[in-house]
Amino acid sequence: MQLVYDGGCPFCRSFAATSAMRGELPGLEIVDGRADHQLREQLKQRGYDLAAGAVLIEGERCWHGSEAVSRLCQQMKPNPGVLQLLGLVFGDPGRSRRLYPLLLLARRLALGLKGLPLDPSAGQA
Repeated sequence: MQLVYDGGCPFCRSFAATSAMRGELPGLEIVDGRADHQLREQLKQRGYDLAAGAVLIEGERCWHGSEAVSRLCQQMKPNPGVLQLLGLVFGDPGRSRRLYPLLLLARRLALGLKGLPLDPSAGQA
């Protein structure tokens, strides 16, 4: 299983790192899509734009945005704390879909404060 996220976003980076360390998901590979240009472009060609959300890949299956977060939260076995709360909130696909725009807004604000483009591919050849 592979989680591809926007490494420029501090919220995305923190969620990815915490999921890997505390989510008890053996074999979860975390990939900074902003740094991995080739993978990012491959995903974009398949219709998965990191500017619109992270991508969770399991074999040939991909989940994007709120579906990726929900799927990951459903599979985690977190210890009490932030991941447990995220699992409760985003583990339900409908609730995840409704709340995900707030995560995108936080990402937009954080990237703006860092002076990074919303689209990780912006300015790349």
